[in-house]
Amino acid sequence: MAEREEADAARGPEEQFREFLRQGRFLVQRARTSGRVVFYPRVAEPGTGERDLEWVPCRGAGTVYATTVIRRRPEKGGDYNVALIDVDDGFRMLSRVEATSPDDVTIGQRVQARISEIDGEPAIVFDPLNSPGEADHAG
Repeated sequence: MAEREEADAARGPEEQFREFLRQGRFLVQRARTSGRVVFYPRVAEPGTGERDLEWVPCRGAGTVYATTVIRRRPEKGGDYNVALIDVDDGFRMLSRVEATSPDDVTIGQRVQARISEIDGEPAIVFDPLNSPGEADHAG
């Protein structure tokens, strides 16, 4: 077991995160001391420098905090959105909301993470949990 932990540490947290995605797992780091979730992967907890980070599953539900549409010609792949997502697990991340028109993504919209591929690499994207303009009253 110690050999595996040393091998994981040698790869670095970003590569470990990408390997989990390749395995179909969305894991994030949590500091054992504070319980704080840390994202993007790193070697120490921001603010404290504690290195007691462990990998834990992320539920992946969240809320669109901000969004914009990137306009591209159809032959270049068409329009897509870039969104800041407040993930319920306790962090904010930059991603995309897919499975809907980029123009239909709205601030406050509930979304759910899934693993997809962007430019040949595994990545976290989000899908809407409600229709455009439909308020989420479950929170």
